[in-house]
Amino acid sequence: MADALLKVDGITKRFGGILASDRITMSVPAGELHAIIGPNGAGKTTLIGQLTGEITPSSGTVIFAGEDITALPTYKRSINGLARSFQITSLFLDMTALDNVALAVQAHAGNSFHFWRNARKQEELRAPASAALDRVGLSHRAHTVVSSMSHGEHRQLEIAMALATNPRMLLLDEPMAGMGPEESARLVKTLLELKKQYTILLVEHDMEAVFALADRISVLVYGRVIATGLPDEIRANAEVRQAYLGEQEAVVING
Repeated sequence: MADALLKVDGITKRFGGILASDRITMSVPAGELHAIIGPNGAGKTTLIGQLTGEITPSSGTVIFAGEDITALPTYKRSINGLARSFQITSLFLDMTALDNVALAVQAHAGNSFHFWRNARKQEELRAPASAALDRVGLSHRAHTVVSSMSHGEHRQLEIAMALATNPRMLLLDEPMAGMGPEESARLVKTLLELKKQYTILLVEHDMEAVFALADRISVLVYGRVIATGLPDEIRANAEVRQAYLGEQEAVVING
């Protein structure tokens, strides 16, 4: 794809005798919400780690916004506009929601050595932090200590922290993990709004959320992409059903 914001070409990763990524090739054009699905152990999180620079591929290249970033460290990829949320949240529980997001703004600006100064009181940090909280529906919880917030709110807060870095692309790793139906529905609504402005690569097990959100879907099995297509194409793909979705989940995607 000539207009792809992200291009992955032949990414391979071996951990000893385990082939975690098997010549993965994919493209995500600007403005697309591209979902990656697959069973546990398929290599989804390993792939995301290679995109963010936390894992070095054994071979292959990662191109972002026309630049080869395969060898770039994580912080430089973040500066270039790649922002990740994690499968397991990593928040400062004794600080407020606003403090957490303001610190993300501060770190992205390269001021992490001044970590313990009160970021919340600085307008250049407070303003984008407040805007990010508003984008995920947490403006009313800005001054709430994070430890008293719900699990779903923690996931929303982590996305707000990613948004506060002014990304060109969001990499979301299992954002619905551990959520109940109501929390998941709220986050789906939030992501439907965010996809109007951001390119998003979404790794997710919640099939209902995936098919509600995705423009295209790639299916990863044993480190290999077995299918990429529109949601309806993935629904109808026999290999996907056999390798991953199965009879039970087929009921879900047939809706």
